[in-house]
Amino acid sequence: MSIFVDENTKVVIQGLSPTSQGAYHGLRNRAYGTQVVAGTNPKRGGENIQGIPVYATVAEAVAETGANASFIAVPPSGAPSAILEAAEAGIPFVVCITEFIPAQDEARVSATLRRFFPGTRLLGPNCPGIISPGKANIGITADDIALPGGPVGLVSRSGTVFYQALYELTQKGIGQTTGVGIGGDPVPGTNFIDCLAAFQADPETRAVIMIGEIGGVEEERAAEFIASEMDKPVIAYIAGVTAPPGRKMGHAGAIVSGSKGTAAAKMAALSQAGVLVAKNPTEAGELMAGVVAELA
Repeated sequence: MSIFVDENTKVVIQGLSPTSQGAYHGLRNRAYGTQVVAGTNPKRGGENIQGIPVYATVAEAVAETGANASFIAVPPSGAPSAILEAAEAGIPFVVCITEFIPAQDEARVSATLRRFFPGTRLLGPNCPGIISPGKANIGITADDIALPGGPVGLVSRSGTVFYQALYELTQKGIGQTTGVGIGGDPVPGTNFIDCLAAFQADPETRAVIMIGEIGGVEEERAAEFIASEMDKPVIAYIAGVTAPPGRKMGHAGAIVSGSKGTAAAKMAALSQAGVLVAKNPTEAGELMAGVVAELA
């Protein structure tokens, strides 16, 4: 099985135009086999872009096509309203890859979703998206680095290491059920625990790789969840071991403040929870190969 998306997922691309990032990545997603059924653009309603019908609003797209997932690749100024438009239209799963959304806007959108649209899950923003190999790919992940067939689930804050971890597994012939890039912004729509809980409930996911990084306390919270709620083996890697305190590394969520958010603290918490912690992504793949061999 997979989590969050599968071969039945129908995607609407918000902000679709012939030269947009949504068109570029959305067409790649469609070529992979993802059901890209619609696009939206208030200035292009009624048009057809390379076989994708365009509607003025998400509500129209949902009514006409039955879309149940959204792919948002619009500029930071328009992304918050695009997320809420999708939620208002009843879309249950929204992927937003947009970077540089102000943290205040992210917090406002998160609070609005929790209060008024609890049935909508947001992945991102500032994330690579999600891929269920052989079934669906929403976002910017290169599909040729993923391998269908399970049994490993993958969740990552880091986009770059997410790709490497998928590739390491694929090179070893280890398939994935779903790979989820949650993004590293301060207010993510979907967090580690959300994904770990879904993988724990998925009968075909038998082990999990978790990629964390410096900043915040999400990895420590995930460690507590793993210790109390999971019986599946988890391999972890924490990026940013050499990062200097007080300096932002890569994006707004990756910053160490004092003794909080350090790689060492996260690694210690995960180790204490029974997680095998790798020194680098390659070792994470090697450790998972050992785990999968034992599961066979």
